[in-house]
Amino acid sequence: MRDFLCPTCGQHLTFENSVCLSCGGRVGFSVADTALLVLADPAGARSGIASSAEYRMCANLHLAECNWLVRIDDDTELCASCRLTRTRPPDDDAPALAAFAAAESAKRRLVAELHELGLPIVGRDTDPEFGLAFDLLSSRAQPVTTGHKNGVITLDLAEGDDIHREQLRIAMDEPYRTLLGHFRHEISHYYFYRLIAPAPTYLDRFGALFGDPNADYGAALDRHYTDGPRPGWEDAFVSSYAAAHPAEDWAETFAHYLHIRDTLDTCAAFGFAPAAAAFERPPLGPSAFDTLIELWLPLAWALNMQSRAMGKPDLYPFVLPPAVLDKMRFIHTVIDETASDSRIGNSVSTH
Repeated sequence: MRDFLCPTCGQHLTFENSVCLSCGGRVGFSVADTALLVLADPAGARSGIASSAEYRMCANLHLAECNWLVRIDDDTELCASCRLTRTRPPDDDAPALAAFAAAESAKRRLVAELHELGLPIVGRDTDPEFGLAFDLLSSRAQPVTTGHKNGVITLDLAEGDDIHREQLRIAMDEPYRTLLGHFRHEISHYYFYRLIAPAPTYLDRFGALFGDPNADYGAALDRHYTDGPRPGWEDAFVSSYAAAHPAEDWAETFAHYLHIRDTLDTCAAFGFAPAAAAFERPPLGPSAFDTLIELWLPLAWALNMQSRAMGKPDLYPFVLPPAVLDKMRFIHTVIDETASDSRIGNSVSTH
């Protein structure tokens, strides 16, 4: 995530800001510009200043703490991220709505990264049967299973509770568990059936690297949870859960690719990594993936050592063996080729 500055006064802003704490200007995120713009009266519009005649804040400014902008001429009051949410908690469930706001914040980071990478987002408005949608539900009111099916990503909002999430992380022997991590994992399943399943060439390559995607999923998960991770999983998988089934191997590896790219971009924005690590100036050509990994490995080591210096666990507690890098290289190729095909259009298409 890049470093944002207030166009009016130059104050540093975060991705989540809706007001500049220095000059008091109203700011909103434009996904098309990948920038925070200041809302101003039409007469005051200039570079970096969004005319209030052109933009308004998303209608979920208060409900979801959403700071994204919507064009006045759009036929919706919701931004590109909020439009993807199909189901949310009811208005009278205050605890669930607080968790909903946290989940939407993580989802906006996901959508912004997908836009930066040039990945297509086909919403339910365009594809009513298999388009992307999010059901953000509270297990306080009903049983909820986090997962993906036919383009619908379901998230248990209890994952936004730090204590609950940490208890699950320990119980499942996971080194990492976050809301953003859940979204990145589940969107990976969406991209399998959106990009891989319809393309025979990609599907053949997937089979050679990950295995048979049609292998009995239920039986594989039962074995994983009953018998534990397969012995020696560390040699070929990014996590023990990735070893459970080819679909989960894809999702875990894809999610890690998203982790790496966004962290590299953020570090580049603050001068901790070369410009080639940024989304806006990515390395190109056959050597691009190798370049990214050469940037990532020493950076991840340094970030882990910094985290330990603060008495915290490693920021990136994972090892990337050669077999995982081969899988991730394939993911990089798919994303790069997909982005190349869609650069002539808008990669966020929800209506």
